[in-house]
Amino acid sequence: MPTERFVASRLTRGNHLFPTVVEVTDAAVVRRRRTWFSKSEESIHLQRVASVRIETGLLWSDVVIESTGGTDPIVCHGHRKADARRIRDLVTAAQTAHLPAAADVGPTRTCPHCAETIKAAAKICRFCGRELPAGT
Repeated sequence: MPTERFVASRLTRGNHLFPTVVEVTDAAVVRRRRTWFSKSEESIHLQRVASVRIETGLLWSDVVIESTGGTDPIVCHGHRKADARRIRDLVTAAQTAHLPAAADVGPTRTCPHCAETIKAAAKICRFCGRELPAGT
């Protein structure tokens, strides 16, 4: 996934001279802010993003990206509604791309001894450890 940049509008609070920039990379969400004498950068790894909340006003949206690690959320003001939705969609897509693929379970059966669900080809139950009768 290529890096996408979203620049806040200069017409919104806190963005008149130096607008906030949000970048969504393949590994993290980064917020960059600048002042006259300093720069600040906050980032949250995509696997640590707990939620992306969009608060929409009449013209502009605020984006709040919360982490699972207990750190402060990334808050950015003054994005277009389409950009806010795109940020949310990119984070969601990147998180689901990193999820492990579901294992193919195949056919199953019930253990006659402990009633747990096991693979049909199993010879010994992984739950109770007893040998299973063949062909059941």
